[in-house]
Amino acid sequence: MLKKYALTAVLACLITSVSFSQSPGTLYSRADSLRGTLSDLRSSYDIKYYHLNIKLDIENKFISGSNLFKFKATTDLNRIQFDLFANLQIEKVLYHGQELPFKREFNAVFIDFPGTIKKDTQDEFTVFYSGNPTIAVRPPWDGGFTFSKDKQGKPWVSVSCQGFGASSWWPNKDHQSDEVDSMMISITVPRGLMDVSNGRLRSVQNIDADYTRFNWFVSYPINNYNVSLNVADYEHFEDSYAGENGNLTLDYYVLKENLEKAKKQFNANVKPMFKVFEGWFGAYPFYRDGYKLIETPYLGMEHQSAVAYGNKYLNGYMGRDLSGTGLGLKWDYIIIHETGHEWFGNNITSKDIADMWIHEGFTMYSEALYVESREGKDAGAKYIAGIRQNIQNDKPLLGPYGVNTEGSSDMYYKGANLIHMTRTMIDDDQKWREILRGLNSEFGLKTTSTEEIINYLSNKSGKDLSRIYDQYLRYTNIPVLEYKTEGKQILYRWQADVPGFDMPLRIKSGRKHLWIKPESEWKKIRLKSGFTPDVENFYIKVKEV
Repeated sequence: MLKKYALTAVLACLITSVSFSQSPGTLYSRADSLRGTLSDLRSSYDIKYYHLNIKLDIENKFISGSNLFKFKATTDLNRIQFDLFANLQIEKVLYHGQELPFKREFNAVFIDFPGTIKKDTQDEFTVFYSGNPTIAVRPPWDGGFTFSKDKQGKPWVSVSCQGFGASSWWPNKDHQSDEVDSMMISITVPRGLMDVSNGRLRSVQNIDADYTRFNWFVSYPINNYNVSLNVADYEHFEDSYAGENGNLTLDYYVLKENLEKAKKQFNANVKPMFKVFEGWFGAYPFYRDGYKLIETPYLGMEHQSAVAYGNKYLNGYMGRDLSGTGLGLKWDYIIIHETGHEWFGNNITSKDIADMWIHEGFTMYSEALYVESREGKDAGAKYIAGIRQNIQNDKPLLGPYGVNTEGSSDMYYKGANLIHMTRTMIDDDQKWREILRGLNSEFGLKTTSTEEIINYLSNKSGKDLSRIYDQYLRYTNIPVLEYKTEGKQILYRWQADVPGFDMPLRIKSGRKHLWIKPESEWKKIRLKSGFTPDVENFYIKVKEV
């Protein structure tokens, strides 16, 4: 999701202890560490399956139900941590028919088993809980439930929780490093309403005269913040796309008053988008679960196989062009961007949200590929250059690790420019396509890290990109190309934070495009006519000295 504003910190409890982060001068609380650190009490078990089964009391904005945890012990264990926000009450934790003792500390929950569970053992427990979940003030930029109504006055309810935490509304191991292998999502709602969640609808059960349960099954690994519910008096229409892995089902759930607008907007955007994205990134990652667009009362979110859509059937980003070029007004931003996350974010997921540039940088870059498919390669480059107007260079793209904190919002715009520069430096579109598809093949359906992604890009491109990525990810400054003229020679060098920074650069001299390889020491080149660095495809500063 494109988060244009920083998330507002929500202080749920008094801070009892603090620790220094990797950001000098910044303090993080014990609660931050409990949420963001993959401690022994979390790494000791691998989540294999959830069954989330809850009832939604819309009138009282109240949820109640349970979540079954099926797990495999990765070491001998007798105590573990799961997560659930403190404003939600745990009624009991059942393990083989007996209630387990538990202890709560901030939003972390610790349970003790009656004996040692041996390594490689498959086991399970169920958490029963209830309460009034957090209501989002400004979704999706801050997390929680949205309770709204359609034009007929019927309830319209959704949830969004990226960054804020899936444990704000359901108990789980709330760390991105461990995606559950599969899960059932059972949502019970008032009769006359429909719930749309991730995966495939397995069944619909009439619980009593007042409530209906919708059972959705997710057959692929899914990260916690992607798990979703969407409740309304929806109108459903469907289509299909003949893709790389066969027939992909396209299911659309919209408010009844918007049916005709939805048909027009979705038909204009979805199939052309899949042609582009499958061409560049490989087959849609979740064919068994299909693809859904679901109208929501907030702007949008990349919920896996159940993309939330609230762009009001407008082109651009709420009718605006983030690039300032006019190119962004020719397509629906939320459909393209949020679906791009199916490859980068949902298929490839960072282990720690400090590495969220992997999600957002590649996904924003996917927008340029979509522009390129419609308008040509130069237009795609122009779009990428245009979004630089949103870069703040306020803090590094990488956040501090282990405290559930993202880096700068520049991860979108600056991240996309970094990836576009990588393509430019490789200077071979066939190889670049193979690299993007290879990323989704190599790291798909599992979690990864910045180091792994950079190593992959370097190995497959045949270029050591480590110093280039260090500069753009870990520092706020962008490299400065310094140059000076001495007779017919041009002297040039990089000024950068990273020692040995050595990014190759394309220049234009007369009608020719040439490559130079600046380093931190002065180098020289003899040119007959002109010296123009390629500042459209490279996000740099140029300074004559």
